[in-house]
Amino acid sequence: MQQLVLTVLGKDRPGLLEDLSSVILNHHGNWLASNLSHLAGKFAGIVQVEVAEEHLRELQNALHDLSHLEIRVESGEIIQGEAPQQINLVITGNDRPGIVQELASVIRHKGANITHLTSKQQSAPNWGVPLFSAVATVSLPPGMNRDAVIEALESITPDVIVDVES
Repeated sequence: MQQLVLTVLGKDRPGLLEDLSSVILNHHGNWLASNLSHLAGKFAGIVQVEVAEEHLRELQNALHDLSHLEIRVESGEIIQGEAPQQINLVITGNDRPGIVQELASVIRHKGANITHLTSKQQSAPNWGVPLFSAVATVSLPPGMNRDAVIEALESITPDVIVDVES
């Protein structure tokens, strides 16, 4: 079996996800995981698919034939071994340019890795500035205490609050 990672982008419209999932199913693929969003009128997503080697080319061709979507197909890796410890962080603070870069830099410098990030800007009634909020899944290196990452993130500025989601 071959693992594929698809990145998908197109103008959002009803039935778009049905089209994509039908092509995968009709060409012997199995939809394993996805992260899909509607952003600024566009449909954007990442999909992990598994397909038998004998159907690989057929599936790739069919995906590229979806003219209303830009689809990039990459071969994935099957990762084996012990899974690293992961924590889910809920991060909130005043929004400003560069906040994602600051968070990513702190996490990398601690030796950890962001494996999933969902973020948004939202208005804060009676606050005066928009709020940044994010949920991040962070993979910790062996032996790292999660509190070290949390403290480093909170030290960026006094307005950043980090909670651990169970």
